[in-house]
Amino acid sequence: MDLEIYDKTTDGVVEQDQKLIRDVLDFAGHYLKLADNTEMSVTLVNNDEIQRINKKYRGVDRATDVISFAIEDNADDEFPIVMDEALKESIPENIGDIFVSVDKVAEQADYLGHSFQRELGFLVVHGFLHLNGYDHMKKADADVMFPLQKEILNRYGLKR
Repeated sequence: MDLEIYDKTTDGVVEQDQKLIRDVLDFAGHYLKLADNTEMSVTLVNNDEIQRINKKYRGVDRATDVISFAIEDNADDEFPIVMDEALKESIPENIGDIFVSVDKVAEQADYLGHSFQRELGFLVVHGFLHLNGYDHMKKADADVMFPLQKEILNRYGLKR
């Protein structure tokens, strides 16, 4: 996985936690059988920034834990690009961007009684699954996404 992590927090996120993000998302990417050159980004922010993003893009004026922006490449182009399979496979697919509030990670880890790392892993996998087309707005979708999310975290080793 070609992953960019941007730390926009006021205090900074330790390298160990950034490594956890890389490792768990790499594991999740292999679990979903994504191409090794799949691209995405994770931006770590504080509550004030994620509140601004949440208000601007979702119309909700409060901080949230994670927001995903999937890049959907399903547009019907008037002029499609024609290329052979080898070339097509060599071009990386950017699946999108995730924003995570480290303040919410700490708050929710404390509230739920587990580690900061478990909550951080949970939120990045949750956002990652959204980037890959999973959702939980309908019960049938939630019945697929939540068990998959739990399975990825458990197999990686981030159990509750």
